[in-house]
Amino acid sequence: MTKITFLRKDGAFWGFHETGHTGFGEEGDDILCAAISAMTMLILNTLEVAYDCRVDYTIDEETTDITVKCKSALAKYEKDEKKRFAASGLIEGYFHQLNDLIEEYDEFLDVDIEEE
Repeated sequence: MTKITFLRKDGAFWGFHETGHTGFGEEGDDILCAAISAMTMLILNTLEVAYDCRVDYTIDEETTDITVKCKSALAKYEKDEKKRFAASGLIEGYFHQLNDLIEEYDEFLDVDIEEE
């Protein structure tokens, strides 16, 4: 099972941690894992390249653990309100998309929020 825990502070989504393999299919043929990986990289690249946000991330190829923290989504680190809103909104959109996937793949995916 893949577990994704989203980080939220003062209502703003600002990061997430992914761990585990979905187990939906064989390694290399797991469409759920591939979908999650593609969405994760889309989020990361959009934040870092398109939005020019401050993003700290780690990707462990061996364990498949991924941690993404976007300080630009927090007022303490980013003065530009539009950038904060865009960054947090993108991460929140990922949260909602994953919750839609849980409707069909609840045995393989778990999503949670860690409030700070």
